[in-house]
Amino acid sequence: MSNIKESLIERLEKGVVLVAEGYIFELERRGYLKAGPFVPEVVLEHPEAVKELHYEFLMAGSDVIVACTYYAHRSKLKAIDKEDRLEELNLKSISLAQEVAQKDGALVAGNLSNTWEFNHNDPTESGKIVRSIFEEQVDWASRGNADFIIAETFSHLGEASIALEVIKDAGFPAVITFTTVHEKSCDGYSWEEACRILEKNGADVVGLNCGRGPETLMPIVQRVRDNVKGHVAVLPVPYRTTPKEPCFFDLRLENSKNAFPVALDPFLLTRFEMADFTVKARDMGVNYIGICCGAGPHHVRAMAEALGRKVPASKYSPDINLHPVFGDQDAKKQHYVECLLGPNVPIGLNST
Repeated sequence: MSNIKESLIERLEKGVVLVAEGYIFELERRGYLKAGPFVPEVVLEHPEAVKELHYEFLMAGSDVIVACTYYAHRSKLKAIDKEDRLEELNLKSISLAQEVAQKDGALVAGNLSNTWEFNHNDPTESGKIVRSIFEEQVDWASRGNADFIIAETFSHLGEASIALEVIKDAGFPAVITFTTVHEKSCDGYSWEEACRILEKNGADVVGLNCGRGPETLMPIVQRVRDNVKGHVAVLPVPYRTTPKEPCFFDLRLENSKNAFPVALDPFLLTRFEMADFTVKARDMGVNYIGICCGAGPHHVRAMAEALGRKVPASKYSPDINLHPVFGDQDAKKQHYVECLLGPNVPIGLNST
């Protein structure tokens, strides 16, 4: 199938590639995955739920179906005592992604994540562990005919570099992204410097994902865009991070308790805010644009439509003119307007 589709690079040369991620968070919200370990056991236990979310993201306009293998590596499976099902999970994930992608010619991406095994104080020995983890996951992605590999949420340039080496050794295009919890990587590099080094060493796309919402991520994206020559990726979380609370790990509820990871709902961005982000990223010269943890299909559709696209799910885009209270004069039921909102209340269309 890969040889009859436009490649990732061909698509990037023509314009924006839109990528829906955030599978782990969304499947947890739907009740199929345990918060805390965030291991995608759902692939084995409820594959129909994974396939459905793939399909919803495809309908909403994602150009890429990402195999649900984030945190599906040996270290994480060992932690939940399911290491014996590691290969089965990875191969099944790729297969589910392929089933859905073929409906609309979408690309299929294998997915590597940070391993929590890399130690910049002992890069040689810890790097051996990390490399073995990545090598087997890339091999399974290759056996499943992935079109390219995403390696993401890195906090160390050292670990990201190992991922890049493994991906390129296997002959795949590589998208490598960092999560910017702090102003520099854990091994001391500015994010723009880390991206520049990866690009120099052969990464096809470099950039940032997860951790920060658009407001606090975009200034860093601008520095990356100014310092690399090729394709740049940005996939923020759809949460209202601020200069005071720049990362979604920092967000606090009114009782000062940490909102991450399962009480982030009050901070969720609207579809319109994610659409605005998409346009700003495109206008900045970023052409691999997406959304990470917290994403819903409604966000993705709004992002696609902000790029001027009509996607299958656009059939169901809002038309508030038809609402019996907030709609136009022909649709309004005036007695309900007065009952619910009071007499002489001006009703205008909302942010649609």
